[in-house]
Amino acid sequence: MRQHPGGKGSSMQPKQMKNENVNNSTINRPYQGPKNGAPRLQPDHEHRPSSSPPAGPWKDTAAVLSGDVHIQDSAPPQSGSHRYMPGLDGLRALSVLAVIVYHLHADWMPGGLLGVGVFFVLSGYLITDLLAAEWNKTGRLDLRNFWLRRARRLLPAMLIMLTAVGAFVAWGAPERMASLRGDMLASMLYASNWWFIFREVSYFDSFGPPSPLGHLWSLAVEEQFYVLWPLLFAAALRFVKRRGWLIALTLAGAAGSALLMAHLFEPGADPSRIYYGTDTRAFALLIGAAFALLFPSSKLGTRMAEKSRGLRVFNLLGVAGLLVALYMFWHTEEYDSFLYPGGFVILSFASGLLIVALAHPSGRLGRIFGWSPLRWLGVRSYALYLWHYPVIALTSPAFHNGSVNLPLAFIQLAASIGLAAASWLLIEKPIRSGALRAWWGQVKQSRVGRRTAISGKAWTGTAIITVLGVCCTYISMVSTNAAGFVSYAAAHDSAAFWALTASAHTQPAAPQQEMFPPVGATERDIFTAGDEKPLRHNEEESTATSGHIGPSIRPAGSTPTGGSARPNSSDKADVDKGIPVTGAMKTSRGDQGVTAIGDSVIIGAAPYLKELIPDIVVDGQIGRQMSEAHNIVDTLKAQGDLGDRVIIELGTNGAFTSKQIESLLDSLKEVKQVVLVNTRVPRPWEDEVNTALEEASSRYPNATLVNWYKASADKDTYFYSDGVHLNEEGAQFYAALIAKAIEPGNRL
Repeated sequence: MRQHPGGKGSSMQPKQMKNENVNNSTINRPYQGPKNGAPRLQPDHEHRPSSSPPAGPWKDTAAVLSGDVHIQDSAPPQSGSHRYMPGLDGLRALSVLAVIVYHLHADWMPGGLLGVGVFFVLSGYLITDLLAAEWNKTGRLDLRNFWLRRARRLLPAMLIMLTAVGAFVAWGAPERMASLRGDMLASMLYASNWWFIFREVSYFDSFGPPSPLGHLWSLAVEEQFYVLWPLLFAAALRFVKRRGWLIALTLAGAAGSALLMAHLFEPGADPSRIYYGTDTRAFALLIGAAFALLFPSSKLGTRMAEKSRGLRVFNLLGVAGLLVALYMFWHTEEYDSFLYPGGFVILSFASGLLIVALAHPSGRLGRIFGWSPLRWLGVRSYALYLWHYPVIALTSPAFHNGSVNLPLAFIQLAASIGLAAASWLLIEKPIRSGALRAWWGQVKQSRVGRRTAISGKAWTGTAIITVLGVCCTYISMVSTNAAGFVSYAAAHDSAAFWALTASAHTQPAAPQQEMFPPVGATERDIFTAGDEKPLRHNEEESTATSGHIGPSIRPAGSTPTGGSARPNSSDKADVDKGIPVTGAMKTSRGDQGVTAIGDSVIIGAAPYLKELIPDIVVDGQIGRQMSEAHNIVDTLKAQGDLGDRVIIELGTNGAFTSKQIESLLDSLKEVKQVVLVNTRVPRPWEDEVNTALEEASSRYPNATLVNWYKASADKDTYFYSDGVHLNEEGAQFYAALIAKAIEPGNRL
């Protein structure tokens, strides 16, 4: 008999103990039929009994299984009251490790971000399995208790992590606090994913130090699911009489979500909107829910275990699901065009098969995944997910260069695991074991002026309450100005950039102090001060204060002319070598001029291009993608503003498809020369972009490739610390390289 946490010497009676065990074991032992005549969810061939459900909630069911993403509620049972599924802990461990590898920027597992997708399916399975079991037992869903238990399991560890991160940033990098406030408030409200969507924060493309809370978007999706799904599920249980129809409705919802993701996906564009969105990620949770209705965990331990042939099928399907998931971990990346129209759906079904196989009590795969080190890590997977990203974000260089610093990565991983272990030991486990109830019970039993003996668990509960109170006070203080925040550092970075850009071609630029970019900044955050319109560079109309450079005026009397021959191979080799040119050059008398279309990189080089090519028009926009270039060309054609020589500098902000670049070059077949400038950006899409540009330049006779990637190799002094945007020295060399490509000797 175990001791009751209410105080020293108090204990539960045998009869009470028996009742508690009955309540705790319902969903993990073989199904024995509804208690007290309560209705249960029926297969299609059965009929629902008409007896009314009993009153009263089903107690303690949420402590049996958790559907929380990365959250472990299924630690080995202490009282033997329910079946433990160790294989699921192993799956949690492998999934969270895959996510950590991705956040460490290891190129050998580019699909590590798919670990979150596996968690979504697991969460949908376990939560629905829990709700269905409660319905089968009591004929009702006690949603109040369900939500309270979710809050008890999720909030304390997260609040303490937020407090620690806020304190660390306020002490060590106070200039980042302004941009962190909104993230903290959104995290508290479990709305991080929509906060990032509305602020257009990319999950994949960040040119400043990432927000240490950027990973909490997935917990926001989960919590939103926990609020909405039990309501929808309860309504469906009232009106849908057959299990088959309920599964069909669940899969229909999943199909709608998956189709929305496919519809919103634009190849070559940043997919962050559909990656973050609850509406476009719900299909994974719903697919997990469908598997729970089709293969409830309580039935996996009965007749299914007795049929050896069926068990072999389960094992084989689980192995197949595992192989699919591992293949996708190793061979897909965030911009993969296969991933969003259907790849995530395939991963979800593969994960569902794997989860069912691991949940089977007699499954061989479950025993393998139940290896004790994996179980240990899986039990702490929620805390590990909470802590790993702040550790990585706050201890990594402000800008990663595409490679992994192995010693630093090992230290970060060890620190993350250590913090997770402490969180489990000091926060999560005491709360699960009743420390808060024990503390409150002793408070009620104590008398004024009398010292009360408080147990170790009660002391833990007191500490937790104190820390949570401090945390809530702190959050409210730092969140007062969250709405409409603009980082001080961002504003100063923008001013420095534009001052350099606008003045570099008229006088030597004074050395600029490199400001610290805002947390989670994209290049739009770093290089704009509120004006995001396309920028046209002209020497006479430039200004260092507005952040906008007016449209260029084409020389009078210029008219289009016919073409000539393609540059020879030696000319093209010189361009690739990046041989600089000196002095201003002008296009020949019959040329209409030069048009440059690009992103922030071409904007930074615009003053120096203007020095070398006076009649150039630079059309640049922060954050521009290749997918936008065709429409820009069509607009310039219609306005008569497109030059006979066109420079395309795009790819900094993401990959693009071969169809997009081919469509663009087809629209430029009539111009004399198209100069394609490849990219140097320490991001996963760098190689894909450069390969696509090289292939495209070889297929079009009027295309010339400027190999900026090769020319800038080992020239770190050309770049700001992000390794992408150019300082004065780099911008001068970059402009000379492009000008060389359109010199008379290189002309068509």
